[in-house]
Amino acid sequence: MAEYERQWQPHTELEPDAIETLTELRERGLKVGVLSNTIWSRQRHEEIFARDGVLDLIDGAVYTSEVPWTKPHPEAFLAAMRAVGVSEPARCLFVGDRLFDDVWGAQNVGMRAAHIPHSAIPTNQIGHTEGVPDATIQRLSELPTLIDSWSRASA
Repeated sequence: MAEYERQWQPHTELEPDAIETLTELRERGLKVGVLSNTIWSRQRHEEIFARDGVLDLIDGAVYTSEVPWTKPHPEAFLAAMRAVGVSEPARCLFVGDRLFDDVWGAQNVGMRAAHIPHSAIPTNQIGHTEGVPDATIQRLSELPTLIDSWSRASA
């Protein structure tokens, strides 16, 4: 098991601007949640988040190893909303790297979706539909500015 976890280590590294961005979002009164299609346990995820100093910056998390749905199923997104104490999908922004699972799935429950195109998704995992993101960002640090632009546009 230790070797398995060691081999996953490079794939669990935190983005350099994650702590600063999550802190800024929380300081603005925004909730931060995690929804992960995973076979890993909550404990394993929390160990990684604690290692990287972000565990206390997450308001709620849903891991598909614990629920009967995976993204893009609507119930997975609704469970993530409940985990952070939010009930209105239109007030949520989902950020992910997969156009089917993350973008299409989030938009189908009424959330906005931002795409971070950093992953090479294998062809057999693309899904039957690719969603069109509400925004595409290259770094998490772009989130506060994106959210501000949407807030100004709706004011």
